[in-house]
Amino acid sequence: MKVTAVNGSARKDGNTAILINLALAELEREGVETELVQLSGKSLAGCIACFKCFENKDRHCAVRNDEMNDIIDKLAASDGIILGSPTYFGDLSAGLKAVIERAGMVSRANGDMYARKPGAAVVAVRRAGAMHVFHSINAFFLIGQMIIVGSSYWNIGIGREIGQVGGDDEGKQTMRRLGENMAWLMKKLQ
Repeated sequence: MKVTAVNGSARKDGNTAILINLALAELEREGVETELVQLSGKSLAGCIACFKCFENKDRHCAVRNDEMNDIIDKLAASDGIILGSPTYFGDLSAGLKAVIERAGMVSRANGDMYARKPGAAVVAVRRAGAMHVFHSINAFFLIGQMIIVGSSYWNIGIGREIGQVGGDDEGKQTMRRLGENMAWLMKKLQ
């Protein structure tokens, strides 16, 4: 079993990655292989609505001048998916939005590639807007017929400066429980 997590933050190894890694550590403890894909430094554009993926049906985006198809391949090959984003102006990052748009269209064009896989949203926030980000990521999971994994509270950690989420004890516990719950669900589905 494998879980691929995508860190949509422009900051490599920042608060969003810290939160995701707490969940991934629990998955690894339960024997699940994990991989973290960081979007920092990648230039990914959103869907251009060419609909070539519906014509080609090759499980790839027709736009091939970036790393999106590598990400799509990793998501398709995984048994579970975690998508994480910081809260930017009350919404998810542009990079993660690009992944959602393009991976989502490719999935729908190819028989809902992620259907029945567990999915979990992880959100880092300074103060407000996290619930909108949380709902936006979960909308991707729901339209893709995925199973949303919850935790002991909303999958949110509070912090602005890199490492500041380390002071959010409830957020850290929420991420650990998220990893435990995802591992449990994946074992039940296996």
